[in-house]
Amino acid sequence: MPADVIDYELIGDDMQMVVITLDPGEAVLAEAGAMCYMSSGIEMDTRMDPHGSGGLFGSLFKAGKRMLTGESFFITVFTNIASQREEVAFAAPYPGKIIPFDLTEFGGKMLCQKDAYLCSARGVDVGIEFTKRLGTGFFGGEGFILQRLTGDGLCFIHAGGTIVPIDLEAGQTLRVDTGCLVAFTPSVQYDIKFVGGIKTAFFGGEGLFFAHMTGPGRVWLQSLPFSRLADRVIASAPRAGGKRRGEGSILGGLGGLLDGDNG
Repeated sequence: MPADVIDYELIGDDMQMVVITLDPGEAVLAEAGAMCYMSSGIEMDTRMDPHGSGGLFGSLFKAGKRMLTGESFFITVFTNIASQREEVAFAAPYPGKIIPFDLTEFGGKMLCQKDAYLCSARGVDVGIEFTKRLGTGFFGGEGFILQRLTGDGLCFIHAGGTIVPIDLEAGQTLRVDTGCLVAFTPSVQYDIKFVGGIKTAFFGGEGLFFAHMTGPGRVWLQSLPFSRLADRVIASAPRAGGKRRGEGSILGGLGGLLDGDNG
């Protein structure tokens, strides 16, 4: 069925939320736990299949596919049951940007990294897309299973840091760290290739493989993948085996004794 036509507003800079305004009867789908607030006329319902078109086994199959991409087994539907316009807002789980997509502008389909999906208008389907090449599956890490968004409505994904859209001409290739790849149009060919050179691979600090994106089409990149942020936090956390950073004076060690970090 056609997707609901929803209105939205992005609020904030690096800790964004999207406020969606629904007309009576309209609904929006969201990943479990993404909701920040909702007005009194919004009804919340949790389902395995928000569209309810495939019966019990179809719903279980769709829910299982979502789990493969790191999403929850259930998806939440927020419906305006009032007679006036109502609001519901969704917040990103970590610092970054929320990217709105109108799927009609991209042929009704968009591919994105797992965990990127935040919310969408009712009528947009969230599925999975397996990469075609065996090498990609074994060596792509984050890129083996992708989220596939299909339909004719608005959807919103989240990524870390600054978002950079790049338009690729036919035959033009871009090499990307797999963690920095956020989304791309289906016309872009996707592959994983070895960086080349043993010394570069093991001591370059950039990983063993890059994603090769070949145009035509558009690619969206993020400057701060969550995995990179998490690794840095863990490396700086004394209780997790890391070392304190940014405290080069004697007060750094003394401060740890005073606040119990070295206890």
